[in-house]
Amino acid sequence: MPFRIEDTFRSALAAADRPLAGMWVCSGSPLIAELCAGSGLDWLLVDAEHSPNGLESILAQLQAVHGYPIHTLVRPPVNDTVVIKQYLDLGVQNLLIPMVNSVAEAEAAVAATRYPPHGVRGVGSALARAARWNRVPDYLARANDTISVTVQVESTSAVEAVEDILKVDGVDAVFVGPSDLAASMGLLGQQEHPEVRAGVEHCLSAAKAAGKPAGVNAFNPDTAQHYLHHGADFILVGADVALLARGSEALAAKYIKPGDGGASASY
Repeated sequence: MPFRIEDTFRSALAAADRPLAGMWVCSGSPLIAELCAGSGLDWLLVDAEHSPNGLESILAQLQAVHGYPIHTLVRPPVNDTVVIKQYLDLGVQNLLIPMVNSVAEAEAAVAATRYPPHGVRGVGSALARAARWNRVPDYLARANDTISVTVQVESTSAVEAVEDILKVDGVDAVFVGPSDLAASMGLLGQQEHPEVRAGVEHCLSAAKAAGKPAGVNAFNPDTAQHYLHHGADFILVGADVALLARGSEALAAKYIKPGDGGASASY
């Protein structure tokens, strides 16, 4: 099936009449990705920055979720032209680029998704799933319309530059990462700190003023509602591995009582 413009996350955000809720898929498993794709959530984030995902596992997950009524974003491990080229050729349509701290880095991310003369993406459509091996008519001319670029704001320097980052042509949305933002503020592990929340809220307000969508990661339900109240257009509220970890711990707590001789968790 040819890729469609309406498959992009950009189009989904533009058409939405409410914030879009999603979850991380970090296990590297196509089976888990497919299970999550049928959840009823709006979007998935397949992560390769902090998860055991390579090109082959990302491809398998794209194939597994294809046909489900959900939008899939993929986060590469780094804002790198070669890595982005490989992801696009695999058929990734929606990119979430990590650690974008400046206008120059945002421009580089966008350029990596565009064919010359508008960018630096290498031309390999005859070899690529993205073009269905040149079975998609006029893919080279239409490719930009089938791709969305969301950049992550997750440092103090990025928060300071967010207004200018939002002005970069080709940046479709920004996504705030409170964990790394907290670390950059010297508040490691304190995502709920008032200064961190203020940084997130600043980015949400800047995006609203620029007319572009903004999202945020928030596993804590109260925090998620707080950011939704402050204008978040999309949000990540859980992860496959976290759900399994907490769920299995709950089973252990229910059925293995202290003193029963059960093994303790490693940490």
